[in-house]
Amino acid sequence: MKQSEMPEQQFGARAQAYLQSTVHSQGKDLEEISHSAGRRSPELHALDLGCGAGHVAFAMAGAGLSVSALDPSEGMLEVVKQTAEQRGYARFSTHLGQAENLPFDDGSFEWVISRFSAHHWNNVPKGMQEASRVLTDGGEIWIVDAMADENPLYDTTLQTVEMLRDPSHVRNYRQSEWTAMLKAAGFQVVESTAWTLRMDFASWTTRMNTPELRCRAIECVWARSSEEVRQHFDVLADGSFLLPVGLIKAIKAVTA
Repeated sequence: MKQSEMPEQQFGARAQAYLQSTVHSQGKDLEEISHSAGRRSPELHALDLGCGAGHVAFAMAGAGLSVSALDPSEGMLEVVKQTAEQRGYARFSTHLGQAENLPFDDGSFEWVISRFSAHHWNNVPKGMQEASRVLTDGGEIWIVDAMADENPLYDTTLQTVEMLRDPSHVRNYRQSEWTAMLKAAGFQVVESTAWTLRMDFASWTTRMNTPELRCRAIECVWARSSEEVRQHFDVLADGSFLLPVGLIKAIKAVTA
């Protein structure tokens, strides 16, 4: 299977599960996005990049902004479109596409947000270049995603369990990697915060319909990991663990 085919096969059939997922539909970061959107001009154009079930797009549209929601999964976009119509969001559009090749003109948006999406992209540096292209000078990009640890042992362990659970997973990036990729795309990081989310093993794997064999493999990884690793991720007896997450805010440099 080609990586480009995975979003629809992995996520199209799971769209409703992601729409209802508490991990994706709640969180202080989503509240911050909503509050920030409410303080911005209603003339602002915003892009939810890799919108998934549309939680970020709905938060921005609910505050009155003009919103475009882009995702590579037609199934996800259909759920997003239907939900937006049910909520009466008039200035709302959905777009099928990849982060590395955005179907928008230069300078189309003042604000781009990507939440729990970038770890699926094949080429994040190219995605950041594209985000920079479609942003106006001085525009903002916010990245919310699981963050790998700078410690290689923790990094490798997290990537392993993530890929076993979801074959479309590419990589959770480190804070240092994000900073470098954003800088290379012409952004200046202005703020970053970090926290953890408790991932309930049963709902985490059910949401992705992870095969039983892979679930057992993840359990084996945790069981065979060192005590240091298990303590770092606070792994419980049922396989639940703490996922490191971060929010990075950056501004596109103003060109002369």
